[in-house]
Amino acid sequence: MRSATKFFTLALLSTTLLLAAADKKLPIEETTNDLLKISAAVIMDRDQIKQELGYDLGPDIAVVRVTLHTVSDKPIQVSHDDFLLVSSKDGARSEPYEPGQLAGADSLTVTQDGAKQSATRKPGLTIGGFGGGMGTGQANQTPNLKTQASHDDQVNPVLAVLNAKILPEKELTDTVSGLLYFQMVGKLKPKDLEFHYKGPAGRLALRFKP
Repeated sequence: MRSATKFFTLALLSTTLLLAAADKKLPIEETTNDLLKISAAVIMDRDQIKQELGYDLGPDIAVVRVTLHTVSDKPIQVSHDDFLLVSSKDGARSEPYEPGQLAGADSLTVTQDGAKQSATRKPGLTIGGFGGGMGTGQANQTPNLKTQASHDDQVNPVLAVLNAKILPEKELTDTVSGLLYFQMVGKLKPKDLEFHYKGPAGRLALRFKP
């Protein structure tokens, strides 16, 4: 009888410790220290992003709405490089896009035997699709690839919107809000993402509501 009671007590203690460990997750959508308070929410649905910006940015784009507030009298320099979006599902990490990288005028044209493809430059992305279907039909023949950079003088209307809504880079003395744009590939949900800050105010991290 004592053995059974002891086993039950140990099992109950183990369960309690596991539940306590589970509760020690990152705070949800808000975190703070002695210098900075961060509030953030993520938008991953393409229709919701279109509603927010007026334009569809395409697949694999996550938009984070950020509010920063200084807790002390010390000014804090805000930079986009201070932020990182991390997938707790597979460990993937993404730095913010600048508006010009999402909707800029620069493009890269790749030519192979007269065939051309163009794409707006984006960090972390490669221009693929030059394998099957674009060869010459001769085995072991190296494709003749040529690249040419170009610039379109016609302003992309999305660029103005992204610039207007992005989180300002400035010396922060009170409160500032804005958006950050990330690429996260895969079938992810808000609960799978962590938002990390590493800047002059130290290190902070939070997660998003399921």
